[in-house]
Amino acid sequence: MTAAPPPEPAGDPLWQDGWYRFAHRIASPNFGPRPAGALVDLVVVHSISLPPGVYGGDEVRQLFTNTLDWDAHPYFQQIRGMQVSAHFFIRRDGALLQFVSCDQRAWHAGRSSYRGRDNCNDDSVGIELEGLEGETFEDAQYEQLAVVCAALAQRYPIQHVAGHEHIAPARKKDPGPGFDWASLQRELGWSRACFPTA
Repeated sequence: MTAAPPPEPAGDPLWQDGWYRFAHRIASPNFGPRPAGALVDLVVVHSISLPPGVYGGDEVRQLFTNTLDWDAHPYFQQIRGMQVSAHFFIRRDGALLQFVSCDQRAWHAGRSSYRGRDNCNDDSVGIELEGLEGETFEDAQYEQLAVVCAALAQRYPIQHVAGHEHIAPARKKDPGPGFDWASLQRELGWSRACFPTA
């Protein structure tokens, strides 16, 4: 038995079966059902670029759809065969792509723990920002991230926003010190308690 997604009001202008109306939909095969009773109350912010530090290409989409040519760049040998996904990907210009329905479990967090719960994939929404850990992000990305978080909070009981570095501190460092948490808090107008402690 899997968790039942929250009901969508008839004619919901923002969501259809966990897909956000204002995102470009590109379905990834890398997802599964959320466990029974999962409470989707966490947004996890990541950063990604392929190859690292290279922006604007199609490689992230290819990775999330299992179509990346592993021989196209030497770095890809380090991630060869990896099957991952996130719910959303926000490009440097703010363009928004969605790969997995938010009613489903995307494969973005890995071994993780936050707010007293393990396996953050089970009850979180993963959002990847096009960028490099430790580097800065664009205003358009913060704006889009805030819009998506606000839309998620209208459909799911979102209570927390954290970085990959906060849910898997021994393994991950993204989005890193270049990410402006205070800016996101201002954009959203949410309580400081919703965000990671310094």
